[in-house]
Amino acid sequence: MPITPAITAQISPETASNGVKPSGDPAPIMLELVDEEGRTIGTAEKLSAHQAPGQLHRAFSVFLFDESGRLLLQRRALGKYHSPGVWSNTCCGHPYPGEAPFAAAARRTFEELGVSPTLLAEAGTVRYNHPDPASGLVEQEFNHLFVGLVQADPRPDPEEIESTAFVTPDELAERHAAAPFSAWFMTVLDAARPAIRELTGPSGGW
Repeated sequence: MPITPAITAQISPETASNGVKPSGDPAPIMLELVDEEGRTIGTAEKLSAHQAPGQLHRAFSVFLFDESGRLLLQRRALGKYHSPGVWSNTCCGHPYPGEAPFAAAARRTFEELGVSPTLLAEAGTVRYNHPDPASGLVEQEFNHLFVGLVQADPRPDPEEIESTAFVTPDELAERHAAAPFSAWFMTVLDAARPAIRELTGPSGGW
């Protein structure tokens, strides 16, 4: 599995991560629409792309581990319009149109958690269709997976993240049985497992 040093992408001054231009005028957050092979076919506004039945768009999911092989989870902030208050993987989101998924994953990890991965590697892709019963929104995503290491303590943005936790495989199983998780979590975790096992080693239990 190729390992690439993590980078932080430069954000256009015209559109910050919160979708607001410097002038204060709201700017729509655009997503990249793709076909079933992951080829770009257009763009759509973020909320409209998630409204049922959903439009297939590019996304990414990040799984970061500490030096003990524990996975960093986040609990999504209660104020988020999509899947608030549920546990999920380290970071997930959408590249801006034309932005490389790797750059988007590194950028968004820093924006949400205040840390940059010390290592970040591609871990394949997965396509899924997951409705969210609570909100009525739909995740129709062609998801680029990344695994890596983190050595700094998270400093989460409270507008994005309610809390964080490092968990072993057994602790994850207990938490998953007792608390709500995002609809997509097990799909992306299972798809990333081969790369996770290569990263953490056979004794990691993943």
